[in-house]
Amino acid sequence: MSEASEQQNRDEAGMRMALDQAQNAWLVGEVPVGAVILREVDGARQLVATGYNRPITTNDPTAHAEIVALRHAAQLLGNYRLPDCEIYVTLEPCAMCAMALMHARFKRVVFGAVDPKTGAAGSVLDLFGYSRLNHHTSVERGVLGDACGALLREFFAARRAEARGTREAPAAAAASD
Repeated sequence: MSEASEQQNRDEAGMRMALDQAQNAWLVGEVPVGAVILREVDGARQLVATGYNRPITTNDPTAHAEIVALRHAAQLLGNYRLPDCEIYVTLEPCAMCAMALMHARFKRVVFGAVDPKTGAAGSVLDLFGYSRLNHHTSVERGVLGDACGALLREFFAARRAEARGTREAPAAAAASD
C-alpha cells in the first residue's frame, strides 16, 4: 500500500470517529459537528481527546466541537501547545476555531464538509493559508465530506420539519375549537 493511500485510510478512520462525535451532538439537540484529536506515539496513533458541539447545552458560544476537544487535549497533555497533534472535524473550522488551532500549533487539520457561510479554511476565509501568521498548519479538505455534509443536511431538514409541525399544531387546534 502506498504512503498516500495509508494516509487516506488514517484520515478516513479519524473522520469516522469525528462523525460518531457529531452523532452525540445531535442526540443532545446540538448542531451535529464532531471533532477528535489524534497524535502519533511510538509509531501508533493515539486518541487524545474528543469533542462535539455544545454551545446550546452549555450556554457557551465558544463551545464548538474543536474548542471542546482542544481544551480536553491541552488539559490531558498539560500544555496549551499541541504541535504533534492532528484534529479531525466534520465541518470546516470557523475563524475562532481556526485561530485557536493555530495558536495551539496543531500540525494538521482535517475536515469533512465545507462551510460556505463561516468556513475559515478556504471557503469564506483561508486563515491557515495567511502567510503573515507565525504558525502554518497543514489542512486536508473534504475527507468523507459527503457523509459529513449529509449529516448536517439531515439535521437541519429535521429541525425545519419540527418547526413546521410546531407552527401548524396551534393553528389546527384553534380551527377545531
